[in-house]
Amino acid sequence: MPLALIALALGAFGIGLTEFVIMGLLPEVARDLGVSEAAAGWLISGYALGVVIGALGLTAATTKLPRKPVLLGLLVLFILGNLLTAVAPGYELAMVGRIIAALSHGAYFGIGSVVAASLVAPQKQAGAIAIMFTGLTAANVFGVPFGTFLGQEFGWRAPFWVISGIGVLAFAGIALLVHAPKSNTTQVSLRSELRAFRSGQVWLSLIVTVLAFGGMFGAFTYIAYTLTSVTGFASATVPWLLVLFGAGLVVGNWAGGRLADRSIDGTLIAFIAILTLVLVSFGLLASSQPAVVVILVLMGGFGFGTVPGLQSRIMRYAGGAPTLASGANIGAFNVGNALGAWAGGVGITAGLGYTSPIWVGASFTAVALIFMSVAAVAARRQTVRATEAAPQTLRSQDPEPDLRQDPSSMPVSVHPTHAPLTSQTP
Repeated sequence: MPLALIALALGAFGIGLTEFVIMGLLPEVARDLGVSEAAAGWLISGYALGVVIGALGLTAATTKLPRKPVLLGLLVLFILGNLLTAVAPGYELAMVGRIIAALSHGAYFGIGSVVAASLVAPQKQAGAIAIMFTGLTAANVFGVPFGTFLGQEFGWRAPFWVISGIGVLAFAGIALLVHAPKSNTTQVSLRSELRAFRSGQVWLSLIVTVLAFGGMFGAFTYIAYTLTSVTGFASATVPWLLVLFGAGLVVGNWAGGRLADRSIDGTLIAFIAILTLVLVSFGLLASSQPAVVVILVLMGGFGFGTVPGLQSRIMRYAGGAPTLASGANIGAFNVGNALGAWAGGVGITAGLGYTSPIWVGASFTAVALIFMSVAAVAARRQTVRATEAAPQTLRSQDPEPDLRQDPSSMPVSVHPTHAPLTSQTP
């Protein structure tokens, strides 16, 4: 395994902490900043929207720049944003700090996914992307529970000081270990990158990403309230329950990457379908502590297990210009994050209780399953048409044989048995 993948995963670890640790500290944040529970949840939505802006804007602005310096610059932005969050005296500056840190998130994962995929053979690209995203899963297994504990013991700002230090370590790791590719050797123009969005499959992939992750985060954003107010766990137990969720992420990320290398669409359909069933079970059994323990593991596994497949799928259909499409998909993950957090907050504000975000999430993933099924059917039909058209095209180019010639001198036409890579069924 290339050491560069470890360096990329280290950066992902720090970014994962920034994104997720606040979910276990919303009650402390709300009390300290003097805002409502829903307003505290908007710090998550604000971060997610910052990711979208950075994923599209910064990725587009840096398509022709060497990727290693860009990744280092993004980490500097990440460090500054977390420092501002740690020292913010009020809600407004805390939101600004969250957004600044978020600007680096989408571009980092978008560019990092392209770099990770370029380090391995094509048939192993989903697995390489999964290794980079292991940083996110490690953040949830080890970092988020520790950060939640740290925030409960020393104040919610303490984890953001620690995260800033991790950002410095990630900067050093990228600087020392990431050597290739130093630049876009093909010098793909922004116009070429934008042409990838003419593909209907790219747009279907983005929609599935928004809905699938919106579903998971609709349920997960307010998980601390659900676990304490509905399931009846003590606040001190929440960090350890998040460890279970994180364990599911690790297994799901690994399994999703391995299975997506075999069949992207089949893996995504299966994982999204099971995630929907898990969320429905969560809504029905939220008051049962044993059931919720199992559900947390499954929700993390099947929710995050879609990431390698979704990222690989959009890069495949973007063809030779994957950078901006990859960044857009990272943005789509966080549009889903913001949408799910917002929709879940609406339910809570309306007095529907702390199980309402779970049902919102299940609705989102059910719709995601429909769109993913449509995308898979369309991709299969495209592959069949391309496979049937290829031999016909070659036959039309073959010269008409002269029957008066010696048969041994006649031209022989050899037809491929597979469609081009761009039209294969993932």
